Amino acid sequence: MTNDIRLAFAHPEERAEASAGAAPRDRISLRDHVTEVEIGAFQQERGLRQRVRFNVVVEVRPHPAPLQDDVDRILSYDRITEAIAAELSAERLNLLETLAERIAERILAEPQAMRVFVRIEKLDRGPGALGVEIVRSRAEAPLRRSPEGGEAVHPLVVFLDNATIASADLSARLDALEARGLPLVLTVGLPDLPRPETGHRPTQRRIDLLAIEQNAWRLAARDPRCVVVATRTEIDWAMRRGQTIVWAPSKLVLDAVDGPNSREPVALALWLAELLAAGRMVVHGDVTLPAGSRVPLERA
Repeated sequence: MTNDIRLAFAHPEERAEASAGAAPRDRISLRDHVTEVEIGAFQQERGLRQRVRFNVVVEVRPHPAPLQDDVDRILSYDRITEAIAAELSAERLNLLETLAERIAERILAEPQAMRVFVRIEKLDRGPGALGVEIVRSRAEAPLRRSPEGGEAVHPLVVFLDNATIASADLSARLDALEARGLPLVLTVGLPDLPRPETGHRPTQRRIDLLAIEQNAWRLAARDPRCVVVATRTEIDWAMRRGQTIVWAPSKLVLDAVDGPNSREPVALALWLAELLAAGRMVVHGDVTLPAGSRVPLERA
């Protein structure tokens, strides 16, 4: 059996460890929690209770203050079993997938929870265990409905200056941003490196945009959860899957019919925030904020 196949069937705790970033979070887990449940879409499953096994792993933010051996400062194991019990008692469900989604959503409502793995298996439906496993993060939560009934995502756009990118606590800062529960789009400025000066506005604009993209890749190298994207389709796809996005601006800016007038990186970031209908833009660093923004601005 190859390592990938073995990992696919491994306990969610091992899968969480395998997908952890360079600064992995603390984890708590519930193993082999078995209870009898009436669930299932088939007629023979109605009116009967069957054994269902739950395995749950929750990645949590470390508490900023000393724990002092105080249970109120942690995410208790009881919150996991309570989430399971609450969803089982809410209503009869047909699908394990629905149950897993609701349990994950309830657990991610806890302030410390950042990412959750939920595996649910039916033990009495055949010779083996039949089940599903899902992974959800806080950043996936804020899908909203537009007036027309379609899904509209309102992300948090963040501008990071070079000092923040290079800071030792970058991962902790990203954790704090993710904890807001919004899809996260990171933008960066020009690197602190010399670049060609052409004296020709159109070509200089392209050089500057490419330099910003180099800085985006530098950020992605510092934290593996960061995914560099360039097109609107990629941005929408990544936001709906809870990925932390780093914007490479050349494609969108150069293709835009009504693009940004300014070449300043913060102005470009604000243009993107307005384009994505962002709920807020957070700015790290001592930079000048553009006036007249339609997106609320916040200094970190």
